[in-house]
Formats: sequence, structure tokens, C-alpha cells
Amino acid sequence: MGLLPEYREAAESFGRLLVREKIGLVYGGGNVGLMGVLADAVMSGGGEVIGVIPQALVDKEVAHFEVSKLHVVTTMHERKALMAELADGFVALPGGYGTLEELFEVLTWAQLGFHPKPVGMLNIRGYYNHLLEFLDQMVGHGFLKEDHRTSLCISDEAAGLLEALRSAVPPAGGKWRTSVE
Repeated sequence: MGLLPEYREAAESFGRLLVREKIGLVYGGGNVGLMGVLADAVMSGGGEVIGVIPQALVDKEVAHFEVSKLHVVTTMHERKALMAELADGFVALPGGYGTLEELFEVLTWAQLGFHPKPVGMLNIRGYYNHLLEFLDQMVGHGFLKEDHRTSLCISDEAAGLLEALRSAVPPAGGKWRTSVE
């Protein structure tokens, strides 16, 4: 959950917004952490929630069986592939290694042109500020194109993030530069 109550409040607020906007949730299928809070908020408002979870996590009793539909898969790779297929966009709430791993995977897929779906982060109380500074450093050192950096939608509140995701345009260029700059 994180140490600040604002994280939980933001997850609940985002869930209520998804319901108001008639947007379903596709997520990792767990009943714990901020994603569990988000799923509960969407379900309590009558929204659709699709979970995708590997059997190993079901065995650890962290599956959310009250969701609209729960897909149980064999591996984490299958989980991420199915979530990416089912989702129209991606949002990272404050989180740990798994959150960052999934965020960077969908950003990389977008960078490589594997999908045109928007990617965003809910930057509650500046949680991601240092990471965003590092991404700027990657641009400054020539390891990341500016248009790939700016394709990441960022907001500190749910409505602003949803607006940014709706108006996001994928970068036109591919990952590799075609000329020496």
C-alpha cells in the first residue's frame, strides 16, 4: 500500500473515475496492494474488472476472485502478454519492482512500435519525480529520444492523467536514429 494514505486515496479516486467514464480495468488479478484497492473501487461502482494472474500467485492466495472475469495463466510472461492484449492503455500507480518492470516493458514495446497504446503514471505526492529526472538524464546523455520520453503521460491526479492518456499520440519515429546528429 505504501506508507502514505494519499496512495490509497488516489487508487480509489482513479477507480471511481474509471467507473464514471465507463472505462473497464484490466490488471494483474490480485487482491492486495494499490491494484487491489483500485479493483475494489471499480467493482464497488459497478464497473468491469478483468484480472490476469499466474497460477503461482493464486496458490499464494492473492487472487481476487470477485472480479468480473479472472484469467488464470501459467507464467508471468503469459500474464503480461494477455494484459497488454486486453488493455487499451497502461497506467502505473506508485509501486515497487513489479510496477517498474511492467511500466518499462510497455514503454519499450511502444518505443519499438509493437503497440500504439498510451502509457502513463499517477505521480502521487511526487512519488516518481526522481525516476522522471533519471529519464531526462537518459535523454540528455543520448540514450533515449525526447519524443519517447515525452510520450509517457504523467499527472498527480486521476482526471489529469486520463485526459493526457486520451490525447496521447505515439511517437512517429522508431527507436533507432536514421542519421548521425
